[in-house]
Amino acid sequence: MNTKNTKLEKLHEFITKIPKSDLHVHLDGSVRIPTIIELSKAANLPLPSYTENGMNELVFKDHYASLFEYLEGFKHILPIMQTPENLERISYEFALDNINEGVCYVEVKLAPHLHINANQDIDTIILSVNKGLNRAKMEYNQRPEVKSGEVPEFNYGIIICAMRFFTKGFSKFLDAFLDEHKYSISETVYSMASYELVKNCIQIKEKYALPIVAFDLVGSEAQNPPQHHKAAYDYALQNLLPTTVHAGEAAGPENIFTALLELHPERIGHGTLLFAKNQILDQKITEQNKEEYIKRLVQYIAAKRITIEVCLTSNLQTLPFIKKIKDHPLAQMLNANLSTAICTDNRTFSKTSVTKELMLAIQNFDLSNSAIKDIIAYSFKRSFYPGTYAEKRNYVKKVMARYELLANNE
Repeated sequence: MNTKNTKLEKLHEFITKIPKSDLHVHLDGSVRIPTIIELSKAANLPLPSYTENGMNELVFKDHYASLFEYLEGFKHILPIMQTPENLERISYEFALDNINEGVCYVEVKLAPHLHINANQDIDTIILSVNKGLNRAKMEYNQRPEVKSGEVPEFNYGIIICAMRFFTKGFSKFLDAFLDEHKYSISETVYSMASYELVKNCIQIKEKYALPIVAFDLVGSEAQNPPQHHKAAYDYALQNLLPTTVHAGEAAGPENIFTALLELHPERIGHGTLLFAKNQILDQKITEQNKEEYIKRLVQYIAAKRITIEVCLTSNLQTLPFIKKIKDHPLAQMLNANLSTAICTDNRTFSKTSVTKELMLAIQNFDLSNSAIKDIIAYSFKRSFYPGTYAEKRNYVKKVMARYELLANNE
C-alpha cells in the first residue's frame, strides 16, 4: 500500500475523531440539498434542477466567477426558510451534520430579517431555529459515551446577523422597511435596521433565555463601510453582547481597520485581504507606508487576540486572486502569531465540512502537530460560549483532554 496514502488516511481519521468547533457558518448556506429539493417541491417553488447532481452543477459549483455569483444561490434557499416548521427541520439537520463529523461546538449565523413574514415574527424565527438545534443537542447528549464523559457534549450558540446593506427583493420585511423609510438616505435606513435588530435580539435572548451569543454584520463590503452600523455595535457593547464582523473578505486592510476602530469586534470574519497591500486605496499612504500600515494593523490584531475566522474553500471559490489554497494568507496569519479558527462559512455552497477545511490547512500549510493543536484550542477558547466563563473553561478542558488522548494514541 502507498505509504503516503496510508499517512493521509490516518490523518483524516484522526481529524474526524477529534472534537472540533465551527465559529463561522451560515445556516442558510448549510442546508442539505435533498431537503432544499423536497421542501421546494412541497411548496411549488422553482429550482434550476430537482436532482442533487443538477443542483451541484447549476447552483453549488466547485468554482464561482465572483462573490456575487456565489451569493446568487441563496435565492433558491431562502424561500424554503419562511415557516417555523422548515426552520426547525433545517436547524435540526444542520446540527446533526456537524455532530456526525465530530463538531461538538458550533456558532451558527442567522439573519432574521431575511425570514420575517406575515406568518412568523422575529421571536418565532429564532425560537424555531433554537428548537431544532436543541433537539439535536438533547438527543446526542443522551448517548452513553457523552453521559460517561468519554466524549464532550454537543453545544451551540446563535449569532444574529444584520445586513450591511439591502435593496428591494432581499425579503418581504426589508422591502417594507425600505418603503416605510423611503425619504431617508440609504445609509440611515441600514443603520436603523441593524440597530433595531440588535435591540430585538437582546430582548429575545433575555425573554426566552436563549443562547444568542453574538452580533454580526454581513453582506458586500464595497461602498458599505462598517461605520454605518456603529450605533448597533455600540448598543451591543453597552449590553455586553459580544460581536464579530465580516471584514476583509472583499475589501482591503483599511476596511478591517475601520471595522476595528468603529465597531470594536472581538473576532473578524474572513480577514482574507488583511495583507493585501494593493487593496489600500488611500492615496495619501505611500508604497513604503503601506507596508508599515499593514504591519502595525497585524500587530494590533495579534496583541489584542482578535481571532480571524478563516474560511479557506469559500475564499478560494469567491476571490479571484486566490488561485489555489496555498495562495491563501493563512500562512501569513500563522507566521504573525494571529489567533485563527478554521471554519466552513457555508457547508452546502462550498461542499465542505470542518474536517475538510482542517485537512486543507494541514496539507497545504505544512502545519506541525503543535500548530494543529493551537488552532483547535483557539477555536474553542475564542468562542462566545453560552455559559459562564467557568463553564467555558471546564468545557475547553474536556475538549483538549479528549484531543490529547486521541493524539497520544496515534
